[in-house]
Order: sequence, then structure tokens, then C-alpha cells
Amino acid sequence: MTDYSTSMRTDRCGDLRADDVDRSVTLCGWVDRRREHGEHLAFIDLRDRSGVVQLVIDGAHDLRSEYVLQVTGNVRLRPNDTANQALPTGAIEIDVAEVTILSTSDPLPFPLDDRTEVDEVLRLRHRYLDLRRSRMQRNLEVRARVNSAVRTAMEEQGFIEVETPMLIASTPEGARDFVVPSRKEPGSFYALPQSPQLFKQLCMVGGIDRYYQIARCLRDEDLRADRQFEFMQLDAEASFVSQDDVLVFISHAVASAAEAITGERPGEIPRMSWLEAMERFGTDKPDIRFGMELVELTEVFAGTEFRAFQAPCVKGIRVPGGAETSRNRLDEITDQCRSWGAKGLVWMKVTEDGLNSPVAKFLTDDEQSALAAAMDAEVGDLILIVADERRAARHILGLLRIELGRPPVTEGGLHFLWVVDFPLFEGMDDAGNPIPAHHPFTMPHPDDMDALDRGDLLDVRSQAYDLVLNGWELGSGSVRIHQREVQEQVFGILGIGAEEAQSKFGFLLDAFRYGPPPHAGFAFGMDRLTAILAGEENIREVIAYPKTQSGADPLTGAPTAIDDRQLEELGLRVLPPASQA
Repeated sequence: MTDYSTSMRTDRCGDLRADDVDRSVTLCGWVDRRREHGEHLAFIDLRDRSGVVQLVIDGAHDLRSEYVLQVTGNVRLRPNDTANQALPTGAIEIDVAEVTILSTSDPLPFPLDDRTEVDEVLRLRHRYLDLRRSRMQRNLEVRARVNSAVRTAMEEQGFIEVETPMLIASTPEGARDFVVPSRKEPGSFYALPQSPQLFKQLCMVGGIDRYYQIARCLRDEDLRADRQFEFMQLDAEASFVSQDDVLVFISHAVASAAEAITGERPGEIPRMSWLEAMERFGTDKPDIRFGMELVELTEVFAGTEFRAFQAPCVKGIRVPGGAETSRNRLDEITDQCRSWGAKGLVWMKVTEDGLNSPVAKFLTDDEQSALAAAMDAEVGDLILIVADERRAARHILGLLRIELGRPPVTEGGLHFLWVVDFPLFEGMDDAGNPIPAHHPFTMPHPDDMDALDRGDLLDVRSQAYDLVLNGWELGSGSVRIHQREVQEQVFGILGIGAEEAQSKFGFLLDAFRYGPPPHAGFAFGMDRLTAILAGEENIREVIAYPKTQSGADPLTGAPTAIDDRQLEELGLRVLPPASQA
């Protein structure tokens, strides 16, 4: 057991138990709660990171909430009728003989108990107080244990931690860079890394063999529940490995993290192809904790006279027990689907007498029977159908499935899933050029090289893979291209000429002239993994000092203007807002 004794304390508040009775202890902490007992006697709950313990103090009138105390006294058992079974220290109390006030406190801007809902901006403005709450103390401890478990798991597999630079050249990675002006070279800028991608590949060229890092990454993109400007990711790369090897490495790391928090180690993580995920769930990050899977209905309505179903793809989902849904709610769901791009939504209630729907009269008896059979429908269910282009139908029903069925993050356990065999290109732009689904260093699937040579680009799979947990994308990885001729072929398909490639990726391509080993890697979000393991729906709750949804920092006021002297040193001038120009 860790020894927390120092020159100011002998023990932590939450560590004391009945075995410590009759010991003299010195504790330090904050006044959590105070209860008067008679004219002179007071019971005070003293709190530190380990928990709380009850103090019994004679003459405590000047001890207020959040005062910082040092107390010395004897541990004794509470009377049987006053023991608190819900508290780890509930069997004992401290008979205090000496009190020293180390610090006083003004009245707090909000209560620190977890029972009170507090405006998030107010919490973040006083984050140093918010961090005292048991929820935040617990979450940050979970985060530390996750980090430790992941590091241990990677090192058990022969990986070594290598730090990569924070000031780098701007490289295209999909999101906007945060840039830092150079004082030494006015007019030039560093970029803050969106990921260590190119540097970890250079580590492979450098013979590092197995690299990992819990890396800080920064992306200037809109924020949401699972995204911040700056975030931490487990970044890994290995040489002389296949996709299967990487999946084993990362599975071991996330299983170790889960075991460290839950006490149970997840079993083998199942795999699903990208195409199967899209067809069954309408997303490449499926939440497999619940049903309501997308059902293919195109063949059911192949010869239909109902014009709304005369579409390239018809799919549906079944909502068990959903027949009780009101008409107003169904109208709201339809409007929601239209906002996602749907041309419309067909609903059908399954009743004892058959399908109850405004469109039922347009369907033949055989079509209605085939629909009910395909959907495995039962009386009391609700069927929701979208007919459109396949991509649109999958997307809309995938969103609707989550809207109607996704359970809270804490329900249903941990359901990890590997999604593999992503397409190399996700589509074509208006000019007919392919849109890469991943970064341009992703190796095509070896079975699809002929399709790549023929130019059947949308039929080419990549050796890319994602890890999903309870519907959250934890991270992505791929086998990298290390053969110059394959890299030049992919660059050419993407319209990246030799000069542009050298300009954007020259330092990596130059390194690849000197014996690059076959290599592959992966990265997953530590914030996202920690949030799910802590039972939080928002990663801000597991980050010590996050930004708000708008990207502001209420604690420090960032982002802020800088003074003219700093601008002059950097050779910069701030333009007035467009409305004032």
C-alpha cells in the first residue's frame, strides 16, 4: 500500500478504517460539510482526494465550508447507531484534539456536491473548484489508470515510447491546422500536429521497429461531445507486421485499459467489414449494443407500383413496440429525416389486422406479407422505411436508428468492434476525381490491385481499419504504402504530381529512398476511451481543462488578443473584421 505520510500528515482522509482505532493521526483537507451538535460540538466531514472522514470537534464555530485544515486526533469507532455503511470510513470518526486553519475560503459560486446541476460555463470558469467534486476526482483517476494500463500493455509487447515534435511543417491531414508564427522568420509559420503520422513512419525508417506515444494532437475543427481542439491519442506504429498483428497489439491495449477500470477483461474483439457495417447499421461506427438493424427491402418491392418505393434502394428498420408512437411524434421523426436529406419516410404500424399506414393501400397483399416477413415484424411493432439512392438510404436510417434506439453510454456493457476493409476511395468529386477515404499513404488491399490498375477505383478496398466502442469511433489505422511505385500510382490517381508530392511530403518520400520497412499503425482517442469507461457522454468530463462547445476557455479567457509589440516582433498585422473593412 502506498505511503502518503508527509511532514504535514500521517494519513489520507479516505484511507482510515476500523483497524486504525486508537491511532493518533494527522490529516489535511477541505471542510466538506459541517453539522452542529449542541452549543459547542460540531461534526465536520474532512475531504481530500481519497475521500472523506468525520471529525468530532469541540468549539468549531470558525470552520467554514472549503476551509483547508490540518487536524490531529485519535481514531475511534462511531456509536453503532451512527455508523454510515455507505461510506468507506463510515465505521470510524476522529476525535480532534488540535486544529490548524491552513487556508480560508470565500463562499463558493456553486455547490460542490454531485447532486446539483451547474451551468457548464460557470463550472469551467471556476474549473479549479469543479475539480474538487467527487465526479471529476473519479474521472481523472480513471484517466490516469487508463493511461498507465495502455502504457504497460504497449511495453509488454515490445513498444518503446518516443516523443515527436509539437512545432512542425503544415501537412494536409483533413482538418485545419493550428498555426504558430515564427519570430525568427517573419511570414513563416509552424503548424501544431494533427497527429504524429509522418514522424512515426520516419521512426520505422529509423529502425525503431515498434513505436508508441500518448500524443497530444490539435485540430481546428468544430467541437462536439466527442471532439476537442486538443486531444490525446495512443499512437502506435510497427515494422514487419500485418493488419492482423496491429489489431492484436491494439486489442491487448484497450482490453488492459478496460480491465483496469471494470475489473473484467473483454473477450476477443469481433470484426466486421465496412460494407457489412454500412448495410446492417448505416454507419461505419455501429453501436452493436441494440438491434433495430437495417433490413434490405429492395427485392421485396422490385416490381412495385408504388412510385415512392421505385428507387435504387429500399431499406427499413423495425422499432419493437413502436406502434404506440403518436402521429405527432411520427411527423417529428419524418421532419427529422428530411433534415438529414431524406425525400420522405414511410411508417407502418403492425396491428392484429395487418399493416396500418397511409401508404398501405398502395401495396399489394403479397408486398405487405413479404414486408412483414422480411422485417420479422410482430404485432405492436413500428416499421420505418426509406427509399432512395443506397448511400442516402443507409445514412438516413443509420441516423434514425441511433436517434430512436441508442442506450446511454453506461448501459449494455462494453461492445468493441473492429471495422475492416474500408474502401480506398469514398467517392468521386464533381470533377470526376476520386476522394480518398484515408490519408494517401494507405496501402490498397492486395486482392484489389488489378481493380486499381484498371481504374475501377470505387471497387478498391484499403488495408485500413477502425476500432469502435459502443458506437463511438475510438480510432483508425492502416497498413502503409512503403513501395515507391505504389505510392506514385496512388498520388497520380489523386492528381498529386511529383512536384506537389515533393512539396507536401518530401521529407517522408526522401526517407523512403533508403530502405523503408513494411509497416502499419494505429491511433485511438484516449479521451473517448476514458469517457466511456468512466460512464460519461462527453469527453469534456474526463479532461482537466477543456474548452466549451464554442472553443472558448472561460477559465483563462482564451482565445485573447495579443499586444502590438508581440505582433510587430512576429511581423504580423491583424485585419479588422470583414464588416469593418
